[in-house]
Amino acid sequence: MLEHVPAWLGKALGDVRAGMEKLGVARMVTDSGLPSLDLSSPAFADGARLPERFTADGAGVSPPLLWGSPPAGTAHLALLVEDADAPAPQPLVHAVVWGLPADAGRLAEGAVTADGAGTPDRDVGRNSYFREGWLPPDPPTGHGAHRYAFQLFALDAGAGDPGETPGRSAMLDAMAGHVLAAGVLIGTYSRGEAVPAGPVGAAATA
Repeated sequence: MLEHVPAWLGKALGDVRAGMEKLGVARMVTDSGLPSLDLSSPAFADGARLPERFTADGAGVSPPLLWGSPPAGTAHLALLVEDADAPAPQPLVHAVVWGLPADAGRLAEGAVTADGAGTPDRDVGRNSYFREGWLPPDPPTGHGAHRYAFQLFALDAGAGDPGETPGRSAMLDAMAGHVLAAGVLIGTYSRGEAVPAGPVGAAATA
């Protein structure tokens, strides 16, 4: 949808961004901090550009994720993916996944798809377009690089029930006070910007 925003408008909105401080993980951090959970992807490095395959310019499937062992006492995990640079008051939600088994260790490519009332090992919630599943990154042309924050939370057994197909608010309310550790992985994407390509020092326009 946002690919249809004209480049001049994208550039005009360049300074309008939700902000990293409004991500879900920022809301979960307490005065004592939050232990780290290792989170990575075999498809892109932390802080690197997302391959087109995972965006609205490609197949639009969710990327694969890997994570380390969660701390003792973890009952299950939850994943929240948000665009910190959306030109809006709040980050744009690209994925909500609730109830991942504590020993899962990974989420396969394309795994974040609509599942209705859920599956035995997880429940995929609603993105900012009120649809279940993965919302492919789709930044406005000329708005600059957007940071897509993949946030994984290890939760204790006291976490509440966010309901079937939960949205961001229900998810964060259910997690409050029950996060044992969290991991964050950042992937970036842009349109109409110079991006690394080919030999060192070469660039192409996305």
